[in-house]
Amino acid sequence: MNELQQIAREIRKRDDFLLVGHAIPDGDCIGSIIGLYLGMISIGKNTRILLQDPVPAIYNYLLGSQAVLSPEQMKAGVNNVIFLDCSDEDRSGEKVMAMLDDRGFTINIDHHQSNTLFGNLNYVDYHSSSTAELVLELLKEMDVDISADIANALYAGIIQDTGGFQHSNTTSATFLHVAELMDRGVNLEQTKLNLFESKSRTEVMLLCRALKNINFNNNGKIAWMTLEYEELKDMGALQICPEGIINYIMMIKGVEVGLMFRELSPGLIKIGFRSKGEFDVSQLAARFGGGGHRRAAGAQQVGTMEEIVKQVICTLEGVMG
Repeated sequence: MNELQQIAREIRKRDDFLLVGHAIPDGDCIGSIIGLYLGMISIGKNTRILLQDPVPAIYNYLLGSQAVLSPEQMKAGVNNVIFLDCSDEDRSGEKVMAMLDDRGFTINIDHHQSNTLFGNLNYVDYHSSSTAELVLELLKEMDVDISADIANALYAGIIQDTGGFQHSNTTSATFLHVAELMDRGVNLEQTKLNLFESKSRTEVMLLCRALKNINFNNNGKIAWMTLEYEELKDMGALQICPEGIINYIMMIKGVEVGLMFRELSPGLIKIGFRSKGEFDVSQLAARFGGGGHRRAAGAQQVGTMEEIVKQVICTLEGVMG
């Protein structure tokens, strides 16, 4: 592991940066990448952002969200790449990786315990609640003035990855960082309105459909939701990233592991894993080519919904006993 100070020194002496996050970006990915982008341009660094998938609409209130480029908008030529919130470089997506073949220096900033340390320099702390916390530490090491816009972006990342400070990844350091961001100008009303009180009708109907599609195993310790491609297409919900829907499973008494199976395109299933006990879902996700944290992880599989659900649930029951 390389020290934070070394990464800060390398950023100071280099220029022409590309910030990359993971495909199907969540709040921590968006907040981290925008927070670092705003910080770097404030000290005169030529910086771009590249994401394979669009920024979810709920994060459009963050200054800098409009600066995110798609692979189709990206011009050739990459010198220094900073991966954020990616446990491995392939998490950025096939389209993004295809544009990074000729990249030079690579920095890897992340908090997933399954991180492969793929960078020339790596700042990975799986005890951190979020990558946004690590970005705050980096910006301070770089002597960046934390503006209100940076604070709002990083706060969005932290609050989403901690589940509103309810998840077990929340630490005393998390609250110290949040206090610091509050002092820098976090707008709580704006955050609450955009992240929690601006759901579209389609998003609410998506939740209704997911709740209708809940299933349980025989002993009730495992529960899962399914959302198939044709359902999402008919609802006009293909572009919606239902970050928090899986949490409704974890509210059910007796459920120890919850899963969300979402068909991103015909035959491509994204699997979300959650645990509220001691079971390590990151190890289960790894069996299916994914990874993440002990109590929150993800993976993707190719096949029919019926096949993938059966395979994953059977594997999970075999491991849990």
